[in-house]
Amino acid sequence: MKTIHIGLLGCGNIGSGVTKLLGEMSASIRESYQYELVLKSILVRDLTKQRPEYVDTALLTADKDKVLRDPEICYVVECLGGEHPSTEWMCEALRAGKHVITANKMALALHWRELHEASEAGHATLYYEAAVGGAMPIIKILNDSLQANRIDKLTAIINGTTNYLLTRMTDEGLDYLDVLKDAQALGLAEPDPTADVEGEDAMYKLSILASLAFHQHLPVSAIEREGVTHITQDDIRNARELGYHIKLLAHATNTAEGMDAYVSPMLVPIMHPLSSVNGAFNAVFLHGHACGDMMIYGRGAGSAPTAGAMVSDLINAILQTADDQSPQKLARENEDPVPMMSDRVSAFYIRLSAQDATGVLAHVAASLSSHQIGVKALLQPVERAKEGAQITILTHPASEKSVRAAIAAFDKELVRVMNVLRVEAPVV
Repeated sequence: MKTIHIGLLGCGNIGSGVTKLLGEMSASIRESYQYELVLKSILVRDLTKQRPEYVDTALLTADKDKVLRDPEICYVVECLGGEHPSTEWMCEALRAGKHVITANKMALALHWRELHEASEAGHATLYYEAAVGGAMPIIKILNDSLQANRIDKLTAIINGTTNYLLTRMTDEGLDYLDVLKDAQALGLAEPDPTADVEGEDAMYKLSILASLAFHQHLPVSAIEREGVTHITQDDIRNARELGYHIKLLAHATNTAEGMDAYVSPMLVPIMHPLSSVNGAFNAVFLHGHACGDMMIYGRGAGSAPTAGAMVSDLINAILQTADDQSPQKLARENEDPVPMMSDRVSAFYIRLSAQDATGVLAHVAASLSSHQIGVKALLQPVERAKEGAQITILTHPASEKSVRAAIAAFDKELVRVMNVLRVEAPVV
């Protein structure tokens, strides 16, 4: 029986969850793998804070060196989150030869190169399954199971908070701010929800997923981002009438022309597998040249799913070290900028507020036609909204640059653009 000493950075919701799960699984791990896992030190900011009963307060320390410089600790589980000082401390642990397990998507996405270099310098490995998708093993699938595939597209719902908000808006007819208040009261949204509702969280996760899927690092700076705060019940109802649901999607493609990546709310066809992903669940829908279409679905957030993924990574790290296997690697940072597509083709949803006058619809149609944009569907409710007559247009697939140019050419005295959303293509 070999004893494995572990250090923990942080003991909040996730860190406490890891501590609890290690205690629950210790007997099973001993029996299955012949390893005795010993949690030796837990770094915390506040030694006086009340902790759950399953956290051994004798292990708590405010001195990071008790974890990072203890020669007995070979595995460090980082549960602090955020960019700093998490990044610096993970790099320090890796350079010291300690394997690191993390769920920190921000540090990974923003400091890919530094973490990779620290990993190589210390001949240690960074494990990050829990950084995307919670309990879903999407990192392992991309690193191992799909290595014989060329992945050319992935589309994902990878933020549970926004998916919960949009699901309740769709199912219950509630407005965004009302649902957000409920989500905050339930602890499903942070007091400051900006990172979730403005798409930042999904952007970091997309950077990680696309980098692994396409075998070259996609920096955060190359990803366009749009949140969900401007989605209204008008959009929800119009989408449903047209045969769609609205979801915040993280989308990346890799073509001969370059990569394309963005996070934005999109209309998803009701028959598309992603359309049925509701509540706080996550899913990744991808296409490989050999596997075809595939979707991985599961709980994407919460202390227990995240802790489960981190403890699984810890066990894998121990087994790979013992068997001298080649562990997962970060995709290398590109020396040259990633080539990005100059334009994209998509169908578009355009909601307008218009003057109730003769010729307005003809003006809009002429502007679209002059930019080679076809109209697939048109909604024009009889009732007048408080901001004016409503016109909702669903276009055929068209160049995004052309769509933006056509919209810019609208006469602002006649029509006001209320919302423009991309439309996800149906699964063929």
